[in-house]
This record gives sequence, C-alpha cells and structure tokens, in this order.
Amino acid sequence: MAYSIITISREFGTGARLIGREVAALLGYGYYDRALIEMAAEKSGLSEDFIERTEEKASNSFLYNLATAAYIASDVTMQYSMPVNDRAYMVQADVIKEIANTGNGVIVGRCADYVLKDHPKLLRVFIYANKEDRINRIVSEYGQDPKNAESVLSKIDKGRANYHKFYTGSNWKTMENYDICINTSTTGIQGAVMAIKAAAEEKFGKSE
Repeated sequence: MAYSIITISREFGTGARLIGREVAALLGYGYYDRALIEMAAEKSGLSEDFIERTEEKASNSFLYNLATAAYIASDVTMQYSMPVNDRAYMVQADVIKEIANTGNGVIVGRCADYVLKDHPKLLRVFIYANKEDRINRIVSEYGQDPKNAESVLSKIDKGRANYHKFYTGSNWKTMENYDICINTSTTGIQGAVMAIKAAAEEKFGKSE
C-alpha cells in the first residue's frame, strides 16, 4: 500500500509551517517538520540544532567552517569520514523515506519533494509570497528585528536554494518541480490551506 504524501517547499516567511500543520489536521495526516529533525538527530547522533541549520545556512560551496563542529554531538564527531553535511542530508533522506512508508503525511522542506520523486502518491507544493509580506510576517510573528529582517530573509532563502541545488541538481524555484505553487500574499493562510486540501483530494481521493 502506498501512502499519500504532501511535500511543502517554501520561501522564508510565507507561513508554510502553519499551512502544513493545518493541512495535516484537516486531512488526518501526520505532520513532519521539527519531528523529522528530531528523528534524524536520534538516528545519526548529530545535534538537532546542527541538522536544522544545514538547510538554511548552506553556502555556495556548501563548505562550513570549523565553528559548525560545535553543533555536532561529540561522541560521533570522528566516527565517519563522510562530510558531516552529507551525513545530515542522507540521514534525513532515510527518515523521509521511512515516514512515507509509515502513513499519510505532510513533510516540510528538507528536499522531500526530490527524495520522494518516485513515490506513487506524491503532491509537491511550493509556497511563496511578496517580499514585503514576508518581511512583515517574520517581524510580527517570528519576532525578527525589523532592522535586519530583509537581510535575514535573503540569507535564509539563499541557503535553502543552495541546499536544494547542491543535493538535487535542480533550481529550487523551478515551477516544473512542483504540482502546485501558491502565493500566500494572494490566498492568505487559510486560502493556501484549502487550495492544498482540494489538490490533495483531487489527486488522492477524499478520505473516508
């Protein structure tokens, strides 16, 4: 039996996590964002903080300085010859595949759309919004300092784009990579939730 999986890729500040949680609740699916990171950390021995940061702080060369070692669990630091960023990606990919084999789910980020590209019941979503609206959200809802909100937004988006490009070989915002792209500046949070719910029911059929 193949379970239904919705993957959500997103620009920073679009409200994607809230959207994902609400979609999962409406459809009765599992929701995986922080939970995925926790599962990957337990499986790998890497710290949750380090794994969470890999997606948002990827440089163009994807080489981190030695300061990243502070995020690595000390008892596993020297156990593997594989670069630690690659280990983090691979263990997350393993967890994503495990999730897809466990039950219906909504997975946010982590290149899940690529990892599960051959999954028979997959809906790939990309969420974006106008820069001004995203800046307003990260200031008002995420508590970001207005003075550096725009630079933080750009840095995180760039990190996500680099991470996706490095591990998938494709551009993060290429619309052909997704089944549905949603502008939350137009739809709002609830509009995006209902659009994804409708798309999922159209593709997978309504849950009984």
